[in-house]
Amino acid sequence: MKIPWWCLSPCLGLLLAGCGDSDVQEVKTWMAQVQKRAQVAVKPLVAPKTFIPFAYGGKDATDPFSANKLLTEMARAAKSSKGPKPDMDRRKELLESFPLDTIKMVGTLQKGGVMNALLQIDKSVYQVKAGQHLGQNFGLITGVGDTAVTIKEMVQDAGGDWVERVSKLELQDSQETKK
Repeated sequence: MKIPWWCLSPCLGLLLAGCGDSDVQEVKTWMAQVQKRAQVAVKPLVAPKTFIPFAYGGKDATDPFSANKLLTEMARAAKSSKGPKPDMDRRKELLESFPLDTIKMVGTLQKGGVMNALLQIDKSVYQVKAGQHLGQNFGLITGVGDTAVTIKEMVQDAGGDWVERVSKLELQDSQETKK
């Protein structure tokens, strides 16, 4: 099959027209003019500050939040404070493990001329006399009366100093006497 020459000539003309300049030179000239007129508006960057390293010298010092430091300071303060102090070396008695608000006086008993108090803790009854220790605040029984037990306690105030406080356990009325 042979294609006639007169059919190829229009196609060849179209191909040659596509390869022409077609106003590209005008666009290039316009771009060059715009680039010459445009000015750069970027401010120059500020030079960075020089970094001076800091050498921390406290890494070998004692931690201010250490529990050991706090205990050491409290022990030193307890030794240096003036005034009354509880005997920390004394062996604790059985009734010193109970808080005073859980102890009730339920009666008295006189034995050999010495007044004893009957104290109830939970369901157990204990017999105590003056000079014994009681409660969790280094309490010392100073007197036993018919209606109350007087206790001298040692407590720490906000400043860490020991102060004496007087408490009383009063006789509790039983349910049977009210009936």
